[in-house]
Amino acid sequence: MSPGVEPVIGVLGGMGPAATVDFYAKLVAATPADVDQDHPKVVIWADPSIPDRTLALTAGGPDPTPWLLRGAEILRSAGATIIGIPCNTAHAFLPRIESRLGVPVVHMIDQAGCHLARMVPRVSRVGLLASTGTVQTGLYQDVLSRYGFTTVLPGAELQTGLVMPAIRAIKAGRAGPEVVGPLRVAADDLIAWGAQVVVAGCTEIPLVLRPDDVGCPFVDPAYLLARTLVEYARAATPAGLARPCTG
Repeated sequence: MSPGVEPVIGVLGGMGPAATVDFYAKLVAATPADVDQDHPKVVIWADPSIPDRTLALTAGGPDPTPWLLRGAEILRSAGATIIGIPCNTAHAFLPRIESRLGVPVVHMIDQAGCHLARMVPRVSRVGLLASTGTVQTGLYQDVLSRYGFTTVLPGAELQTGLVMPAIRAIKAGRAGPEVVGPLRVAADDLIAWGAQVVVAGCTEIPLVLRPDDVGCPFVDPAYLLARTLVEYARAATPAGLARPCTG
């Protein structure tokens, strides 16, 4: 960022709408502020017409890349000096557009890996609750392996029978026990297979699943992304914030 340019956080959202609303609340919560003027400037582009990322990755659905690129360009035109994407599965498409943006993007999954590497006591096995697209592309597995972690995944039956139906239900506006229960079962199964911490690898999951619902530390990468974006805005420099941290 050039000297004298005011920092503006850009949020490439709409995936889904409720998760985008929740993400802005996380940005507010992550900001140490006494008055309105202490908060950073934020531009949000929420485009729910972006094709389903999991269907694109697993079932030959429409490629969301053009929508993501257009949204990022709109954010840049609106003054964004850094971008966060509160959708885990969308990060699978980030390499296709990142070099074309002219604005740094903070990688949410890298932020999760960095946070886990700094946890005390140290953990070695990380459970992942995420969309099937995120799981199958290995987004978290690749990052976590670089930090020395083993990723524990739900079995195929739990993934298709519990996790994905719960994610779809949350996107449809449901948040009752019939949604929380399956996610708790899936989290308990991860713990039974040795997970020492569970990561909410889909931004819909923290809308209904709370830390008290999980029998081990529960990490929300969207909050870590929000915190990093706020740190950037307060420091007014992108140095080191758009790249994987070293732990």
